Amino acid sequence: MPIDILYQDDALIAVNKPAGLPVHRSAMVNDAERYLVDVLREQVGGNVHPAHRLDRATSGVLLVARSGEIAAALGEQFMGRDVHKQYLVVVRGWPEPAGGTIDYPLPGARETGPRREARTRYRRLATTEVPIALGRYPQQRYALLLAEPESGRFRQIRKHLAHIHHPVIGDCQHGRGDHNRLYKQHFACHRMLLHAWRLDFRHPATGEAMTLQAPLDGEYTALLERFGWTLPGDEPDGPPRCQR
Repeated sequence: MPIDILYQDDALIAVNKPAGLPVHRSAMVNDAERYLVDVLREQVGGNVHPAHRLDRATSGVLLVARSGEIAAALGEQFMGRDVHKQYLVVVRGWPEPAGGTIDYPLPGARETGPRREARTRYRRLATTEVPIALGRYPQQRYALLLAEPESGRFRQIRKHLAHIHHPVIGDCQHGRGDHNRLYKQHFACHRMLLHAWRLDFRHPATGEAMTLQAPLDGEYTALLERFGWTLPGDEPDGPPRCQR
């Protein structure tokens, strides 16, 4: 299957990364049958250089440069926190308050490594309660959140939401296995429900302000329709944002 391309020019390609497809081979991911960079290289021809990372299980907007120089320029924007990222995420429970900031230092890929400051803003978009017994509760609560990481630590959103006891549905490393199984058995949902929805940045060659949005896949969309959840639409003053 070809990769869904959201934007393309001579310097930059933006794709909608599918859930479950690793971006490239690494020490942590070396067992996949295919990698995004290989598929995209065959699809567009020539070299491609991922400018940032998304976890294997995460879907959504991913920027890919056509040269090392453009990748470096984009990397500077990410390192300088000049890129605004918005994720859609389904979690167990109803976070209270309905919006806020998770300020909790995180380590890198090694859990034993030093912790560095990390902040994630979130806003609750919708909630549901389903009449399915699990453990000692006859009904289960879930929420759709808009999450905006201010920093870019390893698995930051997943770890931060697990830290406040509202783990991401489908997260095998930091989530709840019983709720993950519930979604598979009752909702035919077999993916992690974390999606890189919108990305604001400046084009590395022209300096133009850009906003890219990646549509949800069929599995994620079907779940939202089942719960009667709708996404926030375009607003006169730009994309919806969490309160600082």
